[in-house]
Amino acid sequence: MAYRPERLGEVLKQELAELLRQLKDPRIGFVTVTSVDVSNDLRYVKVFVSVLGSPEEQKATMTALEKAQGYLRAEIGRRIRLRYTPEVSFKLDHSISEGVRLVELIDEITEGKPGDRDDR
Repeated sequence: MAYRPERLGEVLKQELAELLRQLKDPRIGFVTVTSVDVSNDLRYVKVFVSVLGSPEEQKATMTALEKAQGYLRAEIGRRIRLRYTPEVSFKLDHSISEGVRLVELIDEITEGKPGDRDDR
């Protein structure tokens, strides 16, 4: 039964991605569901999202998602048959922006050494 939270996480990831596309709130920008963490008792869900835009736009999007938690939970309850509809919380995922920053740093380092890449 240890695999059930992972299976539910994948289903929730797909459903939440679809629901977020359907939300009409203008504060919600370009949001991508990066991962979903389901507790072992299936009652709590952490949804990690990546938001494209400035820090102000990210904050506005996270505020709008917090306001939409009740609606999203109700929609999940209608779409997925579970004994208990899980509590949903959203967390901003910075991994994509950190990855881009690391790639830029690596590019800066490799550009500083002109002959290193051609010799390999």
